[in-house]
Amino acid sequence: MSQPMPALASTIATVRKRIQQIRDRKEILGEQNTKAALIDPVLQVLGWDLQEIDEVRREYRRKPQDNPVDYALFLNRTECLFIEAKSLERDLNDRKWVSQNLSYATVVGVRWCALTNGDEYRIYNSHAPVDVEEKLFRSVRISDIDHSQQVAETLHLLSKQELQGRLLDELWKVQFIDANVSRCIEAMLANEDRQLIRLIAKKAKGVTPSEVRTSLKRAKVRIEFPAPSPSAMSKRPAAQRGPARESAPGVSVLDLIEAGLIRPPLRIEREYKKAHLTAAIRPDGKVEFDGQAYDSLSTAAGMARKSVIGASDGIPFPQTNGWTFWQYVDGDDGKLREIDRLRRAWVEQRKMKVVQMA
Repeated sequence: MSQPMPALASTIATVRKRIQQIRDRKEILGEQNTKAALIDPVLQVLGWDLQEIDEVRREYRRKPQDNPVDYALFLNRTECLFIEAKSLERDLNDRKWVSQNLSYATVVGVRWCALTNGDEYRIYNSHAPVDVEEKLFRSVRISDIDHSQQVAETLHLLSKQELQGRLLDELWKVQFIDANVSRCIEAMLANEDRQLIRLIAKKAKGVTPSEVRTSLKRAKVRIEFPAPSPSAMSKRPAAQRGPARESAPGVSVLDLIEAGLIRPPLRIEREYKKAHLTAAIRPDGKVEFDGQAYDSLSTAAGMARKSVIGASDGIPFPQTNGWTFWQYVDGDDGKLREIDRLRRAWVEQRKMKVVQMA
């Protein structure tokens, strides 16, 4: 996991100040103003383009008869996170709010949900086979200045960059395992598990099982696991981390060139907000846009979008998935296709080679 960007810390500080001012004046902010003043700035600094409907949709319904979700965030045009927003003055403890959001997410197939009032953010795993309260992954408050680093790390998990990976899933798995182990040990102690008592008596020399049982009755055993740290998880060896998503297998432009799927120089283009943007993939794998060479499709795409819509303070260019942004002319039928089509073809070729070698 990359460290939370400085711009995120700055935005959190700004939003915290706004929250304090509103509460000092005892104002009723309302839901729409909460979104505009407190939630939108956070989503924007996390890399989500609020004006791009392929990334963010408000009052989202997959079907006309569905209840709307305040924010639906998309990766590769697929829903990846639902956010239910309430006004700042609302208490988030009302179970019906999160239950509705989680139920809809489960039906649609979206794993991650967030409930927020602009200050507190509660992140839930809708797919976890447990009760609603146990689906809660983490809860932080922007106003909690004593835990600013934890707030920034947690919110960063909802960034476009991090949701493209599997870190949030891995952190959830660690938390889920720890919770189950803790409950199991506590149940064994409370029920005077015979196997546990015999094991302790065997390990503690000169102590009988009866004495172990009596000792455990006097004991005040408390089992605590620290919250899984995003930074610690990211430092684990690759072999200990979960596999990368197949949709983002770490393919480079050079891989596609070497495989013969791209024959440079390849012209790529995109119609974006009534602007026709063009770039070229060079033989060295770099992407040239507006006379400047970039190391990746995504950076070139971000700079291309910046040339049309500009960039927010503290962000050099809008974060963009270059594989799905740029298009090329398919030589077979002359139609425009996303570059991601070629990446998927490379993945399939690799799978075939693995099968042939097996």
